[in-house]
Amino acid sequence: MRNPLRSFAAAVLLGGAFLSSCSNSTPADLIVYNGTVYTVNENFEKAEAFAVKDGKIIEVGTSESIKAKYKATEELDAEGKTIYPGLIDGHAHFFGYGLALESADLVGTTSFKEIVQKVQEQQKKYPDADWITGRGWDQNDWNVKEFPTKDTLDLLFPDVAIILTRIDGHAALANQKALDLAGVTPQTKMVGGLVETEGGKMTGILIDNAVDLVTTKIPEATEEQIQQGLKSAQENCFAVGLTTVVDAGLDRATVELMDAMHKKGDLKMRVYAMLNPTQANRDHYFKSGPYKTDWLNVRSFKVYADGALGSRGASLLKPYADKHNHFGFLLDSEESFRNLAKEMNQYGFQMNTHAIGDSANRLLLDIYGETLGGKNDKRWRIEHAQIINPADMAKFGKYSIVPSVQPTHATSDMYWAGDRLGADRLKHAYPFKELLQQNGYIPLGTDFPVEDINPFYTYHSAVARQDAKNYPANGFQMENALSKEDALRGMTIWAAKANFEEKEKGSLEKGKFADFILVDRDLLTVSADKMRETQVLRTYINGKQVYKK
Repeated sequence: MRNPLRSFAAAVLLGGAFLSSCSNSTPADLIVYNGTVYTVNENFEKAEAFAVKDGKIIEVGTSESIKAKYKATEELDAEGKTIYPGLIDGHAHFFGYGLALESADLVGTTSFKEIVQKVQEQQKKYPDADWITGRGWDQNDWNVKEFPTKDTLDLLFPDVAIILTRIDGHAALANQKALDLAGVTPQTKMVGGLVETEGGKMTGILIDNAVDLVTTKIPEATEEQIQQGLKSAQENCFAVGLTTVVDAGLDRATVELMDAMHKKGDLKMRVYAMLNPTQANRDHYFKSGPYKTDWLNVRSFKVYADGALGSRGASLLKPYADKHNHFGFLLDSEESFRNLAKEMNQYGFQMNTHAIGDSANRLLLDIYGETLGGKNDKRWRIEHAQIINPADMAKFGKYSIVPSVQPTHATSDMYWAGDRLGADRLKHAYPFKELLQQNGYIPLGTDFPVEDINPFYTYHSAVARQDAKNYPANGFQMENALSKEDALRGMTIWAAKANFEEKEKGSLEKGKFADFILVDRDLLTVSADKMRETQVLRTYINGKQVYKK
């Protein structure tokens, strides 16, 4: 016969244990479970679940262990789908992209005739505008692969100033009205820029520093327009899984506006801001020092060494294969770059330099090396690092210089880069795998709006070395493709490391920000031709949902 006292005691003990386990449940704000969680930690481990409190991850583990230990006010059942750390765009133009959303979108145009039609549409949209701007044309996408001229714009729009910027931002087409307002003539000369002429007359094409002569005359956007542009930009970024952007080239006023919007909660996108190296910016930030919040990181300057390959502004060691005796050009003097490097080093800022041509890369690598002296943890960066002479490759590792690359540049440029460089030099262009080997990590970005904002295009281009048409079938110079794991690291933990932010973001680990995305497929197992179709289902920042499909 069963002892009733013993049964009663057991029941009491069992009930007490149950109450104890309930009362000992650790409070959390969010539990995410039943997922395929890529933590992107040091061992690239996968998990099923994690708990979030006060915007940070407090534990990662199995669904069973997390649900047993924590009680949360909100739960997310991932239904077996894939979860990645929030994606970080290692090089973009977030502010410029936001403002450009109100300009004519010329990306993907297939002829100059189509550009003119888009300008006409823009004039109908804003009939009282004194200026019409647009961005995104690329003559390499047209049947006639030559720069356009301003003649048609002068004829159709004699009283409206027009400037249409090439996809890379290093060339533009301006009509006569815009050139007149800027005081640009066929005799205008400058360092690091060119006003193109034919037969003594301006064609309307402006290269590199010449573009600024006109763009500085465009009326500045109002603060309200800027704020709206930033809000629109972040919504588009959240929809493709971006939770941090590196904004390459900002002025103090914009940085301080972003900071104010962050503090009000109007801007939730985390921003690593590279400052323009103007005298005003340097005077202020060298005096005040780097500035850091959970949302904003100001510790670097964006310097331009040369132009772009597509507009033949990239500075090359030997002439362009398709333009006799033309080497491109530097955008400033060697002395100026050296002085900037000394200042950056003295005041504790990263120097992040746009360098595309092999000559520009050699010069900046040598200047960095002279300043840094050897191995270090200053994480100075070369942005783009597109064409590297083999004799210069080891300098990245020797001086701990970070190559910051954008894989879609390779798959956009591959159709015509050989025309510019010739077959021998092309072998040393877009060498991502070799660059990765120099320091053991490489941050990846899009360079939007130069390329598409979608980071899954970055991933596909890095891994398959193919474009949106899945061309070429076997990939472009596959010896420099990245592994699937390394491509994901490049968009998360390595991008964070290049920003000195690896201890707070870039992986899903205890103590880090709860920035993560839920997607509809696993990039590490899906076929290459399906990578670009990846859809973000939800985006979270600080454990708060900022986007849901």
